[in-house]
Amino acid sequence: MKYYKYSIIAFFAMTVLGTPWLISVYPTSTKFVDNIFSYIGNNYTAALLHEIITVGQLHKKYDNVSKDVNKVEQTKVRIMIVPGHEPGFGGTEFSNLKERDIVVDLSRYLSEFLQNNIHYEVVVARDKTSWNPDLEKYFKNNWDEIVTFLKDSKGEMIHQVNKGEIKKIDRGIIHNNAPKDVAIRLFGINKWNNENHIDIAIHIHLNDYPRDNTSSAGKYSGISIYIPERQYMNSTTTNAIASTIFKRLSKYNAISNMPIENSGVVEEQDLIAIGVNNTLDAPSMLIEYGYIYEPQFSDPSVRESTLRDLAFQTYLGIQDFFGSGNDVSLAYDTLALPYSWKEDTDKNSKNKTEVFALQTALMLEGMYPPKDKSKNDCPRTGKFGPCTANALNSFQNRYGIKNETDVVGEQTKKILNNLYSIHVK
Repeated sequence: MKYYKYSIIAFFAMTVLGTPWLISVYPTSTKFVDNIFSYIGNNYTAALLHEIITVGQLHKKYDNVSKDVNKVEQTKVRIMIVPGHEPGFGGTEFSNLKERDIVVDLSRYLSEFLQNNIHYEVVVARDKTSWNPDLEKYFKNNWDEIVTFLKDSKGEMIHQVNKGEIKKIDRGIIHNNAPKDVAIRLFGINKWNNENHIDIAIHIHLNDYPRDNTSSAGKYSGISIYIPERQYMNSTTTNAIASTIFKRLSKYNAISNMPIENSGVVEEQDLIAIGVNNTLDAPSMLIEYGYIYEPQFSDPSVRESTLRDLAFQTYLGIQDFFGSGNDVSLAYDTLALPYSWKEDTDKNSKNKTEVFALQTALMLEGMYPPKDKSKNDCPRTGKFGPCTANALNSFQNRYGIKNETDVVGEQTKKILNNLYSIHVK
């Protein structure tokens, strides 16, 4: 993009310097020159103001990070993680669960995975009680500039829509309107990201949808990733990263069955977080890791295992984008395994971590969920219900296990431990 930018500047210079000569030689060319300037103004203003990050640039940056710990100056891939909503405010709630707190935990796990990799430098926007000090200071000292940034970007978008350069698309997706000060802070994060050379921005959320009785679970479930609509400048690179993350997440987790989201990766024009009005240089996505009322989130005994594994799958997806996903030196591509089964396990078992690992192993066997069910019907919840029982019976039939129907008994434990408790790459 930098070379493209310089070529545009050169073209401007040539046009300005050459215009007097062109008019003196061809007096009737004034209208032609006016048209050139109009075309340049309409189509290249955004390119001059932005340093759009390409797939190739990210790969080069990643590959150039040296493993030499004595090399002081390293330009690492900078990743901004934004737990959805604000410290102590906003987000969906279900029973005693608060999205704004759960996403901080997930963000912390993801940050840990990334920070343990020498290729990444990580910035986390907030914790449960306060903003990152750099952002807090930025909001305070640059509030008026952020408001101007918001207004200017909105005005430019209206201009481009009116000129037919960008087509306004309404996909019928309903998003809650952020209060004014919240919206300004989101635009402020975008502006800060641009000014501080963030390479990838990931906003972390849990989903919900409007319904009459919010005290009961809803009918939708599963993950979705929102990315900038393809007319936006940061869309192409975002899509490339989101696609590898989505592939990892959807291996063990359901895809959202809400009709608008069931493609998994959803293009959107109106989300501030992912660069509404072309306000972001960096690829940016908003990941809905599921619906807050899903049992793997609402049950505290499996919530941590779920969040850690979701963070791990996200990390592996980022690694896949850089071509390094298979370099992770673990036996499995999930933190639920390896696992050693020691107790008999059935529908009365209280050890939900053990059932969570069983469901994961049965997934890798191609038996969970059962053939007539989906991951939305049978998520990994750590609960030994009909889905787990049916898949377990199929597993036992495959391996010739007798007299242990609906229970992980001695024979089943032996097979499971032979297959899934051994640390083999």
